[in-house]
Amino acid sequence: MSKIKFPKINSISFGGKMIGAALLIGGVAPLIIWFITHKFIWWLSLIGGLILLTLIVILAIEMRQDNVNIPYYERDLKDRIPFDKDKQYAVIRSSICTGEKVAGFKNRDDGHFTEVMLIRNTYDEERFMKIYEIDSIRKEY
Repeated sequence: MSKIKFPKINSISFGGKMIGAALLIGGVAPLIIWFITHKFIWWLSLIGGLILLTLIVILAIEMRQDNVNIPYYERDLKDRIPFDKDKQYAVIRSSICTGEKVAGFKNRDDGHFTEVMLIRNTYDEERFMKIYEIDSIRKEY
């Protein structure tokens, strides 16, 4: 059975739009209506405030979850790109010209390289090794 995954608010740049909509509903719209009709619509401000409060709580929960060692968008990386220790070995390919490093797996039989993630620093390398539970990794140039 596959897991249902919902995109996180802070991962798809959706949070800013929702906060803007909440401020528009709860702050700007009641002010415009008040200027036109001289009547304050309190329930519109209440709805905007509740939307804003809900988004702040959701963003706080997501930020707390993001403080773990493996980011949420890499937790299923192991399932999407499987690693068979019998048929493949982990390798970091480094470009001689640019110095760009890419971690992945190389097939022992035919030498096919499967790219997994970009390595920018030692933290990325350690994270790659932790995700796939690898003790050592080869480097190729």
